[in-house]
Amino acid sequence: MAFNDLERKRVEKAAKAFMEKHRPPAHIRNELDLAFRISGQSLEIYEIRPKWRSPEEKMELPAAKATYVKTQKVWKVYWQRRDLKWHAYPPQPEVDSVEKFLELVGKDESACFFG
Repeated sequence: MAFNDLERKRVEKAAKAFMEKHRPPAHIRNELDLAFRISGQSLEIYEIRPKWRSPEEKMELPAAKATYVKTQKVWKVYWQRRDLKWHAYPPQPEVDSVEKFLELVGKDESACFFG
């Protein structure tokens, strides 16, 4: 089930604020950039980089994901491991707001999201 319009706007606003604070400087965004997408009840943060063998092509590297569980009123926090599957974030697998999720990602104290 997707967010309603009000919920989606709130998540977008928080994600845009995160991007303003954490995106690389404009002059290197061709080599490395950050973006987000909202899909269903999830917010995903990902890196955009040139492909190694075809630098003119871009690739997306997932960094962090949170899925809102309405019945529990929590955001489940995930990181992507080398097996390319999403796993619960060990230090804090749940938070109570999208802002707290983005704060976790920004700090990245366990180096799970951005290495």
